[in-house]
Amino acid sequence: MTQSPTAPAVPAVPAMLFDTGLVTDTSLSIAHGPSAEPTRVLTRFEDWAGRTPQAPAVIDRAQIWTYQDLDAAAALVAADLADRVRPGDLVGVCLDRSTALVVTAVALARLGAVYLPLGPRPGERRIQAVTEDLDVACLVGDPDVLPAEHRGGEHFPLLLPTDGVNAPAAAVAAFSDSVRGTRRAPEGALYAVLTSGSTGRPKAVAVAESSLSVALDWYRAETGLAPGDRQSLLIGVAFDPHLLELWAALTSGAALVPAPDDTRWDSHVLTDWWRDTALTHAVAATPTVEPLLDRPWPQDLKLRHLVVGGDRMRRRPAADVTATVHNAYGPAEATVVTTTHTMRGTDPEAGDQAPPPIGTALPGVTLVVTDVEGRPVARGQEGELRVGGHCLALGYLDPELTARRFTAPPQELALPAVDRLYRTGDRVRMNADGSLDFLGRLDDQVKISGVRIEPVEVEAAFEQDPRVRTAVVTVLRDSSGHGRLVAHVRPADGAEPPAGDLLAAVRAWLPEQAVPTAVRIVDGFPLDANGKVDRPALAAQAQSGSQATVPPRSTTTGDLADDLTAATATATERLVLTTVRELLGRPGTGLGDNFTDAGGTSMVAARLLATVERETGVRLRAPELLRSTDLRAFAALLDQRRTPRPEGA
Repeated sequence: MTQSPTAPAVPAVPAMLFDTGLVTDTSLSIAHGPSAEPTRVLTRFEDWAGRTPQAPAVIDRAQIWTYQDLDAAAALVAADLADRVRPGDLVGVCLDRSTALVVTAVALARLGAVYLPLGPRPGERRIQAVTEDLDVACLVGDPDVLPAEHRGGEHFPLLLPTDGVNAPAAAVAAFSDSVRGTRRAPEGALYAVLTSGSTGRPKAVAVAESSLSVALDWYRAETGLAPGDRQSLLIGVAFDPHLLELWAALTSGAALVPAPDDTRWDSHVLTDWWRDTALTHAVAATPTVEPLLDRPWPQDLKLRHLVVGGDRMRRRPAADVTATVHNAYGPAEATVVTTTHTMRGTDPEAGDQAPPPIGTALPGVTLVVTDVEGRPVARGQEGELRVGGHCLALGYLDPELTARRFTAPPQELALPAVDRLYRTGDRVRMNADGSLDFLGRLDDQVKISGVRIEPVEVEAAFEQDPRVRTAVVTVLRDSSGHGRLVAHVRPADGAEPPAGDLLAAVRAWLPEQAVPTAVRIVDGFPLDANGKVDRPALAAQAQSGSQATVPPRSTTTGDLADDLTAATATATERLVLTTVRELLGRPGTGLGDNFTDAGGTSMVAARLLATVERETGVRLRAPELLRSTDLRAFAALLDQRRTPRPEGA
């Protein structure tokens, strides 16, 4: 919906709104968050632009965009698009975390168009599937990286910033009539995001402004985000939590700080960035943050609040963590955040190795844990989580899918003001205080030798061993469809547990059918574009012929003899090649291979750089690895950095 820039300012949300506590049923697994009243998102930004026009809205390295600057830039872009983009139109945004992205988001909200984030370099097949299914009016991005159908179509230049962090070289609105689907966003949608589809094609879920506003009101009240604070813009653009970051700052009078790309590759770089930018508030994916919890917490940060989510958190922050950490849970269908559990270094449980709960319901959220028939189970029993309330999305752009996943509550279940429940597919347990423990995905269950197995249960069994830091279990299937379990184990610091010992230990915890047939020792896990552990990539590494057990840093010179490029390799080349082979689980990798083409990911890069620094004392950055044509060139750069230059050179 289009909002007038002259609309009256929305008053601050009263603190009492969030102080009412949980309304709970003490016997059934039903819990209600405090009451909430939806507000207006764009109007709050425009209110700050009018009240504090010279306050920083985006801090982009050395350049500061004030609220007045941002408001004016968004107005120009909205004016350029007004003749071609109507209220309710889907606009695919192919931009990275940047000032240009922020300007575009505000401009589309002003037009009443639906913001559809696709990431800076969307895959050709993925975009083709999206545009075949959805009525996408245009794509906004750098014309050189747009899909073929839109590179050759009609382009309108846009006055978007082309300087700064992750900025596009140029920006256009690209129109194409060659591929255009029929599904439009439902009325009232502010944005739509893509989620994984069981058919292999992404599905889009649309969210209303009112639903996002409730999450933003919670974020401001919980974290105290206010003028003078600095909020990260770190999450990948195709992942919906970046909308929480973006609009939380702009509706609080705070400043957004776009994150350079290498902050996702190296946890040291991430904390350096937090320090250098004086960030006070950050949102990050759980696998990105967990390595930080394995070492002493930097004591010179201004970071006060850190919201983590997207994957199961496996331990609590230690007592030295000075930021308040919020373990957040929420599917895109329930508007980014549904429950949270707050942890501080002063908590008695600080440092516990047990996974923390995913917390209690946010304002306006209703939680129901049900059996297979949709009936609430007793507290303490396991079941499927269903969510209702202000947080719910409008639905998928596929009405049939919406009808299957967003269902009416049972008539006998009295849920005031809740007319729909979303089936999350997540297996949880509700505790006596209304908090939830996350137990895994219902659809992650697999049948091995006729027995249903929950991979998360197998992972937890490995993690009982003090020699194991983290375990991830995947399923490999043969041509007949028979499955076997493979455990990918990241050891604790200094530990090198034999695979056979680990298997013997888990037999005490698991039925025989649930004991994996193989263990792969890894230094880290690949992450997908959303910062989650990429389980398909792990399974592919195991399936591609990599060794069942790969002891860390145990490859010897003799092991490389079959690689002709390694026979005459320098010591540095051997270090790089050995480490990459171990991290990727691919013994056939050669010095002439490009790191990314060989399967390198952000997590693998972080581990490679850490190993190189530990073994040589030279600290290289992720872009230097990515710019290297192959592993030999990367090794040469490493030699150059650690070889003293001749005097006078």
